Amino acid sequence: MDQIAVETRKSPWGSVAPAPPACSLTEVMSEQLANQLEEEGHALTTLADPAADLLLSDEVSDTTSDLVLAKVLQMQFDREFDDQLRREEKRFNGDSKVSISFENYRMVHPYEDSDSSEDEVDWQDTRHDPYRADKPQTTPRKGFTGKGKNITTKHDAETCGRKNTARMDNFAPEVHVGDGLGMDLKLSNQVFNSLKQHCYSEQRRSARLHEKKEHSTAEQAVDPRTRLLMYKMVSAGVLENINGCISTGKESVVFHADGGSLEEQPVPGEVVLKVFKTTLNEFKNRDRYIKDDYRFIDRFSKLNPRKIIRLWAEKEMNNLTRMKKAEIPCPEVVLLKKHILVMSFIGRNHIPAPKLKDVVLSSEDMKNAFYQVLHMMQQLYQECNLVHADLSEYNMLWHEGKVWLIDVSQSIEPRHPHALEFLFRDCKNVSTFFQKRGVSEAMSVYELFNAVSGLNIPVGDEDEAEFISEIMALEKRNEDHVQRRGKKIFSVASEDCDPPLEPDADD
Repeated sequence: MDQIAVETRKSPWGSVAPAPPACSLTEVMSEQLANQLEEEGHALTTLADPAADLLLSDEVSDTTSDLVLAKVLQMQFDREFDDQLRREEKRFNGDSKVSISFENYRMVHPYEDSDSSEDEVDWQDTRHDPYRADKPQTTPRKGFTGKGKNITTKHDAETCGRKNTARMDNFAPEVHVGDGLGMDLKLSNQVFNSLKQHCYSEQRRSARLHEKKEHSTAEQAVDPRTRLLMYKMVSAGVLENINGCISTGKESVVFHADGGSLEEQPVPGEVVLKVFKTTLNEFKNRDRYIKDDYRFIDRFSKLNPRKIIRLWAEKEMNNLTRMKKAEIPCPEVVLLKKHILVMSFIGRNHIPAPKLKDVVLSSEDMKNAFYQVLHMMQQLYQECNLVHADLSEYNMLWHEGKVWLIDVSQSIEPRHPHALEFLFRDCKNVSTFFQKRGVSEAMSVYELFNAVSGLNIPVGDEDEAEFISEIMALEKRNEDHVQRRGKKIFSVASEDCDPPLEPDADD
């Protein structure tokens, strides 16, 4: 055993570095060794992170103060937070035209972090606009400030002027007040009140124009509500399509359309849509024809023009139903929806029948036309219990060799207080037209009135004023009798068999 030589063991992982020599306690406490270790650590840090300019930058020269180091680290953290906030803002807004700013949430404000000069600061990005006018000083609750000669009340002209200038900022956005808010401008109470009144007047005028545009039916055009009703008719299959406007008048606009189908009754191949105008500007005396009509007197409301228009459309539907029942040539009602009346089309191949004033007829056809009109007027008065009240060559069509009556929305019953006056006017229009066309058989206005009404008012010397006075006397006696007895003189026709009237809610 003693002869065996002790060999040094070799590591399988390679040679083992020799262990550093142990230092004594005296060497560890040496100041020279401490400085050497500090220099070695500083050199290693510089080689490992050459971009670490945060703590070694020119703006931070003193690294021995903990306060300075904390401020530098906080500044770096705030910058990183702002960069993240900008990325979030850009991702959130995307390509939208309306963007949302996170400016108020930034830690470092642009003008504080900007390296540019003071003249290059973008004031739109700052929180405080230096050009914004200062708010006027408020007057204490006691109503004055100062003492003695320096007292200033709330009625001071200069103070009130500045307040009035500041209050202009409360005007509507569409009122341009200029750049006077950034000046030391003083407006007197009179000027401010005038501007305020003008602002309110412009707002009301704008609202009226907007309402008139949205809720009125102009010539050859309809309001959005009417367009919606027409669209619903096409969608429901009542109409195939609407072709266009064929006639306009003081009370309505007439459109041509291709008929569809209804469950209750067949729809003609060609129909017309009579859209009653929802503005009363062009026909202001509508109430004269409807307020004294005993059929609608309980439902008449002068305070709601839109409801009056619906009554007007319903009135024409009822009148046409009576005339159709008496077999008077007139349009056939298909459907009534609010202020739109759908009727059969009088014409052929999208071409409406000509008016009696435009058609050229032979003398024989003109004579036959006169007798047809006379017979229809008698039927209308005696069988239908109606007076047309607007009968003329403009409201009579010539189609298939006979006269057709249209536009009976203003027609009234003979018990109306002015029925005889309207009948006399119709007779005058008819007699004048046929006499001008050379019809020798045409009656005079007085003979035609007696023939239609069945009254025997003496003609005398054909004095129109005296004849009208007799008519007005009859109307007066008739009205007094109705009011005194509480019942009507004329017999009422049987109940009409009205076409479908779709229920609808009031607007």
